[in-house]
Amino acid sequence: MNQTLAVALITVLAVIAPGADFAMIVRNSYLHGRRTGLLAATGVAAGVLVHVTYTMLGVGLLIASSTALFTVIKLIGAAYLVYIGVRTFRTRAEVEIDLSGGTELTPLAALRTGFLTNVLNPKTTLFVVSTFSQVVSPGTPVVQQVGYGLFMALAHLLWFGVVAVFFSQERMRTLMLRAQKVLNKVVGSVLAGLGVSLALAPSH
Repeated sequence: MNQTLAVALITVLAVIAPGADFAMIVRNSYLHGRRTGLLAATGVAAGVLVHVTYTMLGVGLLIASSTALFTVIKLIGAAYLVYIGVRTFRTRAEVEIDLSGGTELTPLAALRTGFLTNVLNPKTTLFVVSTFSQVVSPGTPVVQQVGYGLFMALAHLLWFGVVAVFFSQERMRTLMLRAQKVLNKVVGSVLAGLGVSLALAPSH
């Protein structure tokens, strides 16, 4: 599988699967409006860049120090993608979000909320490490790796920007929630399939 295509597919699927970032963006957009939701989405994207930075450094060290250990991490990463795919597919209930009123968020507070929600989320760590371990090899240029990382951050920004727009409007919010269960089935199936295919693919 083409490396760039693999990164794009895994990232898009993992981003749209509802989780902590999704719940936080929904709540901020619902309670405080579109602008606050968009600022929180920007914070999430900044948090992703933090995960990408330490993952790039760690994966680089692994490749340099032990090819065998890197291969083990690669297989664990593929297994994790299968796991989250199955978990997403089996999710039946909608994401539970506390939509009770709260204190007004300043622009800086909205950014900080998005950043901290993402950067402190261990699931994002696992996602970034899993993805990088599948597509990075000893011959992968650093510029290409940086491109992967920037794409991940941009995908988070765009998706959660869309979520902020939808959930700041009543009618759009209802439509998006109705589509969630079907989306979980599709996302879960493709993620699990990707994990299996990457695990069985020969090392580059």
